Amino acid sequence: MGEMKAYLEQHRERHLEDLKALLRIPSVSTDPAHGGDVRAAAGWLKERFAAMGFDVAIHETARHPIVYAEHMGAGPQAPTVLVYGHYDVQPPDPLELWVTGPFEPTVRDGRLHARGATDDKGQMIAHVLAAEAHLALNGKLPLNLKFLVEGEEEIGSPNLAPYVEARREALAADAVVISDTSMFAPGMPAIVYGLRGLAYFEVEVQGPGHDLHSGLFGGAVANPINTLCSLIASLKDEAGRVRVEGFYDDVRALTEQERAAWAALPFDEEKFRDSCGAPKMVGEEGFTTLERSWGRPTLDCNGILGGFVGQGAKTVLPSKAMAKFSCRLVPDQGSEDIGAKIKAHFEAHAPEGVKVEVRELHGGNPVIVNAEGVAVGAARAALAEAFGSDAVLIRSGGSIPVVSDFSAILGIPVVLMGFGLPDDRLHSPNEKIDLDCFFGGIVASARFMELFAATRG
Repeated sequence: MGEMKAYLEQHRERHLEDLKALLRIPSVSTDPAHGGDVRAAAGWLKERFAAMGFDVAIHETARHPIVYAEHMGAGPQAPTVLVYGHYDVQPPDPLELWVTGPFEPTVRDGRLHARGATDDKGQMIAHVLAAEAHLALNGKLPLNLKFLVEGEEEIGSPNLAPYVEARREALAADAVVISDTSMFAPGMPAIVYGLRGLAYFEVEVQGPGHDLHSGLFGGAVANPINTLCSLIASLKDEAGRVRVEGFYDDVRALTEQERAAWAALPFDEEKFRDSCGAPKMVGEEGFTTLERSWGRPTLDCNGILGGFVGQGAKTVLPSKAMAKFSCRLVPDQGSEDIGAKIKAHFEAHAPEGVKVEVRELHGGNPVIVNAEGVAVGAARAALAEAFGSDAVLIRSGGSIPVVSDFSAILGIPVVLMGFGLPDDRLHSPNEKIDLDCFFGGIVASARFMELFAATRG
């Protein structure tokens, strides 16, 4: 591994510039105005894989393309790894909170700031650069390698499961590796064995046919904003429990072993609180912050729109109001089941005088993956070598919908080895990746390829 580390050290600046080039492409998948940018990011990846000698193609979907590349030169006696990642990013709003432009990657204090720096361009490309290093040093890879990089993860991967199902044989591998999670702390790598699922929807309250004068009609016509606020208030009680009927029916309880293991982790709650700028940590009573974040379901309002929000005053009674909500789900909850229960709750609590419509936008089921096996063992050893500390086993509060799809459709082990940090500001202004994590991730990926290949020796 010494020669590999020396090579990677020598090429650090070039690797950083490679990442910056990809980060400059504003591949915001949810915004139709950025459709060309999403496609440009796919094209950038295609060119990069082709230059490395991979067989590569862009596969069209109903919305954004999938980049698929493979290098099978190690032969049938060697194991095959499928690396999954995504090149699309979240919207950068609010722009005024960014210190530097979201698509102008900038290094400050050993951290690279840009939208997508850690979610997921920086983590995904670490594997690309590791493969490139093996090819440059040895003229070959230690194992067979496939890449599946999609452009729709941030909108729920609506076209990925059908793609995986249709290409089940082509995607066959001995393990799937995904780097879209975080380490537990700086210098403390982690293997994630559990992810929460997601149910995302929006609620629209329609009142009068058009905006009305609040003096002439206030008190006589239902105000959609007032109604929406009442509906939002009906969703949770003062103890942080969700009031939706049946919401907790299928929740798998945390085991005593899990709770003990998480309690033993060196978690600094005050530092965690400071990192998010909150005056106090709150949540469901009876659970610690880690337990709430990793192992308990949530329901949160993500945005509200309605009425007059400009400068000054306008005495208007709005015709409609809208809110967006998301639920983070835990095993054994299902996104479709929770969506139906959310709809039933709003319908049951909708007052007369307004029309309430609930629209499901996207979702994904929670998942627990096997934390044992040779692939996970190779990943833990590689992370330990790269970061100088044993990798701990943790869950994550985030969602990666494709993980359950890979498990169900391909039936192969999934290894979640992330290179980000909990304070990377995913989905927020000033997203970043620590350069030590980025470069360490390349080392870990390169070493994992060697160790996993050796399991067939």
